[in-house]
Amino acid sequence: MRKFRFGLGLLAVVSLAAFLGAAVGRAQAPARPAATGGAVQANLAQLAAEHRKLLELLEAEHVAMKKFDLAAISDLITKGEASRLRINDLENRRRAIMRQITSALKLSQEPRLTRLAELFPPQAPQLLSVRAELRHLAEKISRRSQGSSRLASAVLGHLNYVVRMLAGAVERAGLYNRQGIPRVVSRVGSMDAVG
Repeated sequence: MRKFRFGLGLLAVVSLAAFLGAAVGRAQAPARPAATGGAVQANLAQLAAEHRKLLELLEAEHVAMKKFDLAAISDLITKGEASRLRINDLENRRRAIMRQITSALKLSQEPRLTRLAELFPPQAPQLLSVRAELRHLAEKISRRSQGSSRLASAVLGHLNYVVRMLAGAVERAGLYNRQGIPRVVSRVGSMDAVG
């Protein structure tokens, strides 16, 4: 019986020593950041994909605005808002990853992508290409948004003119000519339509 207890005790001591040795070995290993360049690259790829979806939605919204398809415009606005929320979520994740890298590498400030490319050379080409793609997509989205804004402003101006014409007609609805046709304001100038 004693041999069994001793054997079990020896096994426990050997296991404990192996565990402590592994723990000591882990403590002495150099600290690697929890988030690496690969995590940033994956996040940026997701951001680029979501920006591509948003650009497609904006293009479709612009076409729907030209056709004055209200149902499609409403649907696309809802989808665009959902896409913007996903982009915001991905951007918050990117910032969290960058904070992890900053604290793990003990940097004084959050590194830019060019600095990350220097810190993680294997991912450098991918990081820089995704950065260029995101810049290109952001420029396209900005241009499309400005174009849609101008189109919406022009449509609003036309609607404003129509409403002013109708208001002018209703204002003088009691005045009829000899043929029984109501008299309407002859012309509303562009300055009158704006208001």
